[in-house]
Amino acid sequence: MPFLAHTPAGKTTGPYPRRWWALLVLCLSLLIVVMANTSLIVAAPDMTRDLRLSSSDLQWVIDGYTVPYAALMLVLGAIGDKYSRRGALTAGLVVFAGGSVLGSLVDETGLVIAARAIMGVGAAVVMPATLSLLVAMFPRHERARAITAWTATSGLAIAVGPVVAGRLLEDHTWGSTFLINVPIAVLAVVGAFALVPPSKAEGMGRIDYVGGLLSIVSVGSLVYAIIEGPHFGWGTGPVAAAVVAGAGFVAFALWELRHPQPMLDVRKFGERAFSGSMLAVLFFFFGTFGAIYYATQYLQFVLGYDALETGVRLLPLAGAVFAGAAVTGQLTPRLGVKATIVPGMLLGTAGVLLLTLVDQGSAYNDFLPSLLLLGFAIGLSVSPATDTIMGSFPESELGVGGGANDTSLELGGSLGIAVLGSLLGTAYQDELTDLVGGRLPQDALDAARESVGGGLAVAEQIAQSPAGGPGQAQALVDAVHEAFAHGVAHTSLVGGVIMAAGALIVLAVLPGRKAAREHAGEQDARQHGPAGREHARLG
Repeated sequence: MPFLAHTPAGKTTGPYPRRWWALLVLCLSLLIVVMANTSLIVAAPDMTRDLRLSSSDLQWVIDGYTVPYAALMLVLGAIGDKYSRRGALTAGLVVFAGGSVLGSLVDETGLVIAARAIMGVGAAVVMPATLSLLVAMFPRHERARAITAWTATSGLAIAVGPVVAGRLLEDHTWGSTFLINVPIAVLAVVGAFALVPPSKAEGMGRIDYVGGLLSIVSVGSLVYAIIEGPHFGWGTGPVAAAVVAGAGFVAFALWELRHPQPMLDVRKFGERAFSGSMLAVLFFFFGTFGAIYYATQYLQFVLGYDALETGVRLLPLAGAVFAGAAVTGQLTPRLGVKATIVPGMLLGTAGVLLLTLVDQGSAYNDFLPSLLLLGFAIGLSVSPATDTIMGSFPESELGVGGGANDTSLELGGSLGIAVLGSLLGTAYQDELTDLVGGRLPQDALDAARESVGGGLAVAEQIAQSPAGGPGQAQALVDAVHEAFAHGVAHTSLVGGVIMAAGALIVLAVLPGRKAAREHAGEQDARQHGPAGREHARLG
């Protein structure tokens, strides 16, 4: 057996023989893309102290990755379809690793944000390539299992990123958390050439670059508005970005409807299976990303766990993802996607709503049931939703399909962190003002209101001040903890209500099992002819 995989996907006799080993390469690639954000969560306090980041700086260190990542996936997925999906995967990994090396070496805020943006560009190439290659390699009857493994890797990365980063931070600076990605990226590049077959769309026409540009402007402007508006106020910049996004989406839809070879056929949103699955991914990650974001802050700032201890306490979430993935692998073929996606969303909603019980005396055990429910829900519902989305695209548009799925995921996560994070901040500020507003100088109150970390820093200053002392410092610490716990409970109620509404919308939009099966058969028939219809019936 040759070292390099050179036979294109679809050109072998029978299924590609190395497909399960190749899936491991795709999962490794996905792992570092997701870990890039989860490892940063536990490194953020060290970065804030070392670089003296303001809340705005920290937000853009985090979201400098998100904007290019979300905006470019659709276009870069199409480019991978046309020229080389494996080439796109390896190129994306190289760019991602380069950004990671840069991030580990620099010590200025602007350069760290630039490094994160470069990593986001690489991730925007990698993510759609992993899904398009997966679908190209696996026959229909094995695809659901492969996508389940792909989904479980995302859950694993949510927990493994903080654990690895936390371990590194015990002996090294925050720059080491960027270097986590480099050896994995190198291994994935070597594995891609050895195990992943060449793949590209057959007979694909010219790329719709005008539609691609409109999608970049629309999604990029929307993500910018989502990040800036809730956190820093709806000034001229965020409002203008929101207007540009709205106009851009309208222009994109009109252009795609008239173009003979559109970047994304917007008529697909008229298909209930596709639009329902896209909405499910968006709503689901809105709630789960937001909840994990502020639960992690509670573990660090209120319960006092360090980076490694926080990461270890997120591991049950990863285990629950694998459990949910195992269950969905058994239930979805028997009951259909609707019977797993909607219950998964309801379980995720329950996990978020449980956090409304958080108060100042809450410990880790009060968060564990929510983490388990959220992890199980990810495993149960995301895999069938992704499988349905990818099944809606022909072979020539698999990269676009992966880009559409991942854009929905990233938009949901960005919305969750921005909107729920903003609600959390407002609730924290209001409660802290009620608790200590008349007992602190205005400048100290303003600093304490900025964030829970800022409140604890003010308490340290009071403890060392002759006019303060340990007693006053402890009173402020207690107030900060109480205000943040209040914010978590209040925000979880809003997030849970939004997720519940999303579950009801998805329940109404997704077709029943019989209609979904007929739609899948029609899709396979259009893509593969009569043999595809028979294959869908048997699979």
